[in-house]
Amino acid sequence: MAERWTRERRLEHTRGLLLEAAQEVFAEKGFTAATLDDIAYAAGYTKGAIYKHFSTKEELFLAVNEWYWQRYFDTFTEVVSAAKVGAHELDRIAELWQRLSDDRGAEHAALGMEFTLYLLRNPEARERVAARREQVVEALARFITEGMAQVGATLSIPPLTFARILVHTTDSVVLGTKLDDIDLHRPVLEMYMSVIKLP
Repeated sequence: MAERWTRERRLEHTRGLLLEAAQEVFAEKGFTAATLDDIAYAAGYTKGAIYKHFSTKEELFLAVNEWYWQRYFDTFTEVVSAAKVGAHELDRIAELWQRLSDDRGAEHAALGMEFTLYLLRNPEARERVAARREQVVEALARFITEGMAQVGATLSIPPLTFARILVHTTDSVVLGTKLDDIDLHRPVLEMYMSVIKLP
């Protein structure tokens, strides 16, 4: 007998399809040029379906990016764990970070920069998504604090500041590596590690 989907499961399934479509459309057209109609069409729904889950295009964009940040959090756990080891382990962590960046692609990093410029030029949109953006930073700061506690290390700067630095430099590392064809992951990782104080 076929399993019947609950309303919540159907909504979650629809939300997943909308996020997948939004990711593709944003990557293809850019944040500004992409429309909610484009995204709804790509997902096989009407624009009304989007509004059941996301109140604005900005909110939808931030939701699309959450999958990346969750993977970044997972990678950062390994970075913190590497704080007590030598150069060989840092090489491995830098390679892991680079693979994560490659999976995401320079187009998505550029898209992140485009969204940043959009928010700088549109104060009303920036205000609409400020709380959501702050949630990402706070979640990363908690993740950092927990990771430091696990290895008995501390930071020379506040965790929230470190989290903001990570959020605002990640796309730059990806784009700089692509643009200049020089891998910046390892040197930037060393800079990150320089604020970690070992016991």
